[in-house]
Amino acid sequence: MNIHSSSIIHPSSKIDKSVEIGPFCIIGEDVEIKKGSKLLSHVVLKGPTTIGENNTIYQFATVGDDTPDKKYKGEKTKLIVGDNNIFREGVTIHRGTIQDQGITQIGSNNLFMAYSHVAHDCTVGDNNVFANLAGIAGHVSIGNNVNVGAITTVHQFCKMGDFSFAGMNTSITMDIPAFVKVASDPARVIGLNSVGMKRNNINEESISLMKKAYKLLYRKNLKIDEAIKKIKELHSESNDSYLETFISSIEVSERGILR
Repeated sequence: MNIHSSSIIHPSSKIDKSVEIGPFCIIGEDVEIKKGSKLLSHVVLKGPTTIGENNTIYQFATVGDDTPDKKYKGEKTKLIVGDNNIFREGVTIHRGTIQDQGITQIGSNNLFMAYSHVAHDCTVGDNNVFANLAGIAGHVSIGNNVNVGAITTVHQFCKMGDFSFAGMNTSITMDIPAFVKVASDPARVIGLNSVGMKRNNINEESISLMKKAYKLLYRKNLKIDEAIKKIKELHSESNDSYLETFISSIEVSERGILR
C-alpha cells in the first residue's frame, strides 16, 4: 500500500493494498477504497462511503461528506461509487439523507470536471460528463451517457434521461427526456442529441425513429398523452430499444417534462 506519511487514515477504513494515497489526504471513518484507485493529494473522504476500483480523485475534492441540507441530523447515510470514475479538482459529493433512501449513488466511467457538485440522495449512472461548475441538487437522477454543461444547475428531484445533453449555463427545473438537448436560463429544448447518438454508435435506423418520435413530442402540437400514444405505435412496429428508453423517460417523470 502506497500512503504518503502526511496523510491521515482512520483505523476503521478498508483500503486495498494497491491503492495510492498522495500527500495531505484525510480518510475518515467507515471508508472503503477498492483496488487500483488513486487519491492524488489533499483529498477528503468521509463515510460511510465505498469507492470502487480504478477511480482517480484529484486535489481538494471532498467525497462522501455530510449534506448541508437542514433536515440532516448526522445519521450514518451512505455514498456508493462505482469504477473508473475521475473526480477532478474541488469536486464535492455528499451522502444521502434518511428522508430518502439514505444513499447517494454514482455509477462507473464518469468524468466530474473541476468544482462540479453532486448533492445528497442523487443517482448518477454511467459514462456521464459533468463539466466545470456543473451542479445537481438533492434527489436528482442522471441517466447514462449524459452531458451536463459548465455552470449548469439541475433543480431538486429533476431527472435527465439517457443520452440527454445540457449546454453551458443552463438552469433545469423540469425533467429532460432521454436523447433531448436543452440550453439557456431558463432551460429550453433545442433539439435531439443526434450527435451524441452517433458518437455512441447508435445505428441510423434507431436515430431515424428517434427523430420521428421527437417531432411527435415537440413539433406536432400534440398533448403529451397523444404524442406518447403515437410514439408507442412507432415502437410496436419497430421494437426499438432506444425508442423504449425515450418513452420510459417521459412516463417516469414526476415534475413534468420540459417542452
